[in-house]
Amino acid sequence: MFVDAADLDAKSAYKLLIGGIIPRAIAWVSTESADGVGNLAPVSFFTAVGRKPPMLSISLQPRADGVTLKDTFINIRDTGEFVVNTATLPLAGHLHRSAFEFESDVDEFSALQLETEASQEVRPRRVKDTPIAFECRLRRILPIEGSLDHVVWGEVVRFYVRDDLYLPGGRIDTAAIPSVGRLAAEYTLVNTVFTTPLDDDLVARHAQTRMHRLDEHASDWSPIDTDAWSASGSTITEGPKA
Repeated sequence: MFVDAADLDAKSAYKLLIGGIIPRAIAWVSTESADGVGNLAPVSFFTAVGRKPPMLSISLQPRADGVTLKDTFINIRDTGEFVVNTATLPLAGHLHRSAFEFESDVDEFSALQLETEASQEVRPRRVKDTPIAFECRLRRILPIEGSLDHVVWGEVVRFYVRDDLYLPGGRIDTAAIPSVGRLAAEYTLVNTVFTTPLDDDLVARHAQTRMHRLDEHASDWSPIDTDAWSASGSTITEGPKA
């Protein structure tokens, strides 16, 4: 099947993007408003874009109403600073709840009962139990023509790496991190590692097997088919209270 992108509205295109670009790393972005209110949100349009200086990119859509800019974007635009926290399995519940659309005056760290640690170079705090965090200063905002989407480039001015993960030679022990990524509107635990070549029988066996679910949903279930999902990266049912 071929799908002409010109025939798609934003929601339909979003479904194909998030279902086809898998797995997606999650930037768990902490920001602080100009008034000092803490904000936390998962962003799965996320990647590295440069090495010297080290730079990251996140892409932000408006809220589920399609017209209101997200607090994450407003805070970055207004203060020029943000922190990217690594998403892991022990924090996955908090990560998911941070996708709910809180009011702008709610400190989401408090609402989610998450402990924080002060950053060294920027004002926004990091999640205390995240194994890796990137303290960033805004370098560029790129508006996407025809929409309210924006690409944000941030320069990493300080890396936080948990002591036990920082190996000789400056390498991170990635196999020790229970990393969580995105598959369409669901999550995936990164718990296998390999180099190639692999045995042909092993490849064939895994290539024909559906992913194993850690929850109790049917193998073909997706949040996209529920009323809680929106094409904004936000969860639109009611979130936890502050």
